[in-house]
Amino acid sequence: MHKNLKLLLIVSLLNCAVIAQDQVIFKPDSIKKNLVAMPIAGAIKVDGLLNEPEWKTAPLSSGFTMIEPQQGAAPNFATEIRVLYNRQFVYFGIFSQDKEGKSAIRATDFKRDFNSRQHDHIALHFDGFKDNRNSMTFVSNAFGVQRDLLSFDDIYYDLDWDGVWKVRTNRTDSGWYAEIAIPWQTLRYPKSTDSLQTWGFNAYRNRRLTNEGTAFSSYPRAYTSTRMDYAGLISNLQPPPPKPNVRVQPYVLNALDIYNRFDSSFKPRENKIKVGGEVKWAINPNSVLDLTVNTDFAQADVDRQVNNVTRFNVLFPERRQFFLENASLFGPGVGPSQDLSGGNMRIQPFFSRRIGLDDSGNPIPIDGGGRYVYRSTKRNFGAIAMRQREYNGYPSTNSFVGRYSENFGGQNRIGGLITVKNQKGSNNIVSAVDGFFRISEKHSLSTMLVHSSTSNTKTQGFAGYGQYYYTNNQWKLWWTQSVVTKDFNPEMGFISRSDVIGTTPGIFWYYRGNLLPFKKFIRAFEPGVMTEFYHQASTGKLLERQLTINPIWFNFQKGGYFGYIVNPTFQRLVEPFSPLGVDISPGDFNYVRHSFYASTDPSRILSLNMNYEFGTYFNGKLNSSDINLLFAPMPHISLAARFNRNELKQVGDSAQNKTVDLFSITGRLALNPRLQLIGFYQANSTNKAQNLNIRLSWEYRPLSFIYLVYNHRGFDNVQIKRQTEDHVIAKISFLKQL
Repeated sequence: MHKNLKLLLIVSLLNCAVIAQDQVIFKPDSIKKNLVAMPIAGAIKVDGLLNEPEWKTAPLSSGFTMIEPQQGAAPNFATEIRVLYNRQFVYFGIFSQDKEGKSAIRATDFKRDFNSRQHDHIALHFDGFKDNRNSMTFVSNAFGVQRDLLSFDDIYYDLDWDGVWKVRTNRTDSGWYAEIAIPWQTLRYPKSTDSLQTWGFNAYRNRRLTNEGTAFSSYPRAYTSTRMDYAGLISNLQPPPPKPNVRVQPYVLNALDIYNRFDSSFKPRENKIKVGGEVKWAINPNSVLDLTVNTDFAQADVDRQVNNVTRFNVLFPERRQFFLENASLFGPGVGPSQDLSGGNMRIQPFFSRRIGLDDSGNPIPIDGGGRYVYRSTKRNFGAIAMRQREYNGYPSTNSFVGRYSENFGGQNRIGGLITVKNQKGSNNIVSAVDGFFRISEKHSLSTMLVHSSTSNTKTQGFAGYGQYYYTNNQWKLWWTQSVVTKDFNPEMGFISRSDVIGTTPGIFWYYRGNLLPFKKFIRAFEPGVMTEFYHQASTGKLLERQLTINPIWFNFQKGGYFGYIVNPTFQRLVEPFSPLGVDISPGDFNYVRHSFYASTDPSRILSLNMNYEFGTYFNGKLNSSDINLLFAPMPHISLAARFNRNELKQVGDSAQNKTVDLFSITGRLALNPRLQLIGFYQANSTNKAQNLNIRLSWEYRPLSFIYLVYNHRGFDNVQIKRQTEDHVIAKISFLKQL
């Protein structure tokens, strides 16, 4: 039957491709909008008031164009931008007009790198080399909270890159002002003999109350504002010649560790002082060298537990700042997109959590290491080398990652990657070649072939994928083909399943036409079909077949949504499977699951998103609910709670009934964007674990911090009894830009 489903889907995709001729996917304009910058002799006080006389001399931007909800329309709320610069800074003065004034502003917290779906914000994008591919992005909300990122081809993102820059805002009855100062040293641009430079530039504003998105230079709404081939220009810039730029960030830490363990290898109480730091040297506009000694991540956010009922391994996100920067260069691979398109298979030859963390996410000391990155319009390459200390049964480990990619044509790229993990008696080497090809504005193809070799087991394995996308304002179609052989072993990478061939095509339809009901409340109707077929690579047998039909999905005007999904599934277990501790023996299983998804406007004082799943599951039933509630009466205070429940009924070899609950609560109290108290508590009924993290953070100067951290971790040891760990940490870091 699955062959018929495949054939039906192929025919559907071809038919949709024929009717999906969408004229609104326009080509980039050959005549670019231009924002003219004005030089000044003095300095601007960054206070959000824009009351210096110099601002009156700066030319005003020539207006924005609506992207959402009506592409190409005139904005309902105007945005004005002016640019000044001196020898140290580029200054932006931005006025986001709003006739409803302060009452219209939405912001749920003061978290740096905030969720843009929950805030009014303005984003500035710079393409200093005018290659139409790369973007440095600086974002501020109406309260001066910062978000910054690096983007490459509007596909790969370094979301946790932190630049040195300053913003202050002022909220009035006619809108809100943002005054931004970006040091030239933070920006990247060519060393040029010309006295004046022109860069690629775009700006994007979201007025969150009505979810209206507007941009300085228009682009199709199927893309994002980091698609720099659609950007405008910023001209008349006279930056100082790029020079070596060194940032030194030492730290000192005092930690008290208390262990309640019944193992003589652990000290019940240990007090330690730790000193280390990092150096970032921007050697030239293209090259950056990062060095780290006695690396510490005490301030990093803690992992959230997950109760997994699927056969896919869970990918926990990297949260450590050193590894987050330039992650996109070293992280080629395949995985589900944010909208879940592309399929569930993940193949990632390098995954930074394999360095300095054990399989449970506990830290392993890192003695030191470095990272070198070179980026240009023609090519990108880099390397990471780290030394992990022998600790708690884990041997000392040397890790190396090397990456090279070559740009060619409009927006195409080919590259290679190698990882080497060296331990006593064992070497694991993974090598990969990959490519990305933007065939046209709508069509793209990415592909990779990976090989692994492990010396102590004398095994070799292969993995690879090819992924095609067709995207316009009405349709998204994809086909992902992947394979992972039985002996593929990327010890510094991540795969969601092994010994598998994955075939995962799908289609989404985005409809905003006149037949849409209740258009005052509903913005789009977005149904879809996603299929996933998994065969065992070593035998060719079908292991899993999923047909995910999404007949109902409404996106609301203010950011909420409602959807229903039905999911007929076939599973062939060739080895035992134990979801949530319930044992299921090998065999063939057919079952059907139903899911409801709903969310209110995430920017409101009180918002809710949830999904409820029910139906058959292997040889029994499973009801799952996941409820997330956010209460943010003001940006200074936010409280988020999550409740996850899985109820298994008559499942497994013993027809077991079991209920597993996972509860968490997160609180944030902020005096301003730079001084915040954050608390996180989580309890899991599976292992009776209760985890608590409390962190006081003060950014007393740009990117210089004082942290006070308390961690409590509880867990069960089946061989002995329940154990706990408590850690009290005080840490101070200081950033000096030379």
